[in-house]
Amino acid sequence: MLDVTVIEDPEAAAVSLDPTRARLLAELAAGPASAAMLAGKVGLPRQKVNYHLKALERHGLVELAGERRKGNVTERLMRATAASYVISPLALAEVQPDPDRFRDQLSARWLLALGARLVRDVGSLITGAAEARKQLATFALDGEVRFASAAERAAFLQELTVGVSALISKYDAPDAQGGRDHRIVVAVHPTVKDQQTPEPDQ
Repeated sequence: MLDVTVIEDPEAAAVSLDPTRARLLAELAAGPASAAMLAGKVGLPRQKVNYHLKALERHGLVELAGERRKGNVTERLMRATAASYVISPLALAEVQPDPDRFRDQLSARWLLALGARLVRDVGSLITGAAEARKQLATFALDGEVRFASAAERAAFLQELTVGVSALISKYDAPDAQGGRDHRIVVAVHPTVKDQQTPEPDQ
């Protein structure tokens, strides 16, 4: 089972968003189970659970983990293909965000568009790497900082911009034979805690 997988197909996305099927995915992420075992947990008849499981299986969201005999019946034990799922903007290709359409470093919506492109691109890279049976070289840095004031935050952003720009200039080799382009995304946003409304800027 993968830790996380990206759903790119619109139909698979629609299947995963159905509340009952999302509940079944959550149950199967915890471990393999049969339709009969799941029926009691989700409060549906076994036949109805089987119907939903087949829809999930068709789109690669669950898979056969094994079979077991129970009386005269052979039960199929299913499991989720991932512990969690992310829906790629490719699932809504016609209306996916385009960060190149409007560039504003201080816009939360532009940051959201960048995040959406990150999900789309990395999801596609993961899919391609898996098909080619190759490792995907990525790097991520995550941290938190508390600014004493809006002025301190502005100073931090200025230093961050200068520092990252200097590194890009130092290592960028556009004419390198056999080189490979990489995208760099740096984001700063208020921390969300307990789904509270973000505090207004100071």
